[in-house]
Amino acid sequence: MLIEFLFELRSRKLRVTTHEWMALMEAMALGLHESSLNGFYRLARSICVKDVTQFDAFDEAFLAYFRGVTADSLNLSDELLSWLRDPKHLASLSEEERALIESLDLDRLRELFEQRLREQSERHDGGNRWIGTGGTSPFGHGGYHPTGIRVGGGGGGRSAMQIAEERRFRDYRKDRVLDVRQIDVALRGLRDLGREGAPDELDVEESIDATCKNAGDLELVFRAPKRNQLKLVLLMDVGGSMDPHADLAERLFTAASRAGRFSRFRPYYFHNCVYESVYEDAAFRRPVPVPDLLAASGRDERLVVVGDALMHPAELLSAGGAIAFSHHNRKPGIEWLRHIAEAFPKRAWLNPEPERFWPGSTIELIADVFPMWSLTLEGLEDAVGHLARGTGTR
Repeated sequence: MLIEFLFELRSRKLRVTTHEWMALMEAMALGLHESSLNGFYRLARSICVKDVTQFDAFDEAFLAYFRGVTADSLNLSDELLSWLRDPKHLASLSEEERALIESLDLDRLRELFEQRLREQSERHDGGNRWIGTGGTSPFGHGGYHPTGIRVGGGGGGRSAMQIAEERRFRDYRKDRVLDVRQIDVALRGLRDLGREGAPDELDVEESIDATCKNAGDLELVFRAPKRNQLKLVLLMDVGGSMDPHADLAERLFTAASRAGRFSRFRPYYFHNCVYESVYEDAAFRRPVPVPDLLAASGRDERLVVVGDALMHPAELLSAGGAIAFSHHNRKPGIEWLRHIAEAFPKRAWLNPEPERFWPGSTIELIADVFPMWSLTLEGLEDAVGHLARGTGTR
């Protein structure tokens, strides 16, 4: 049931599991969708959406699947039966209309309505519009045409399609431009907390346990405080094709360099590709040889590279291909990248270029060496998960 809607949700990167989908089917069987499209919209969104940032993607999937369906075709049985039982409604019908009612049972009327609904191409937005032979109902806003069912109206509230079309949650999407606070929140997932230092932090649970064992005499137990032991090396591509992304890279650097974020944080710069040196400053005046960088790094450190990975193929694949005269580059850039990758088992590359531009470029070659994610909130969270827990491998 509605399996194509499930695939539509997944195509929008909504991670709807089989368990959640079966929960939705069970909720519908219990009537929690109120037998209406509006009710189904609210129910499906509450079960299938795990994060407010996914609301807009859900609305897009809902619009794509239910486009053209503007009536609550499941919410008509009781109203139709009520109308049929009221003699004053039947008094205004012609002989042909009465004969038509007598020849069709409720299931046939519902089937006819759904057939007309699939055939319609015009959008209906409220009012006394009807799918049937008459176009406008002779019975007023609350009844049904003998050969069709009401579309629109229904208490004056907006339909699920109207709500979805408004797409009020576009600003919450994870593929939008990042700000410093969003990056800061995402980077918290990298924390590697461990206890170190003098035991000057009160351990409440152990103090309670020790006091109980001491027959009620207060006994305080102290422990070393938790500190973030994570070490991070950040390599940032600057200049050239990275200029349009300078603000975004600066926000990432600002969030990462805040005091107390990591126990050790070392930022370095390069242009286009890493060769024999990286630099402590963006003006490339203070070089640090890559062998020295790796010798001072432990395998427990995380490496994050920020760059668009776009360059002339010779800059990546050829000896002497570097465009900067300061680089001798006797070894191709791709070899330097592989050498760095071997030294950092937990590494990630964040790319500000949209993924649609990745195929057929040097990005693909570098993505074979470094797990690569887009520099969006969603990509950053996946990269953090990969660095922290080894999940989200690309």
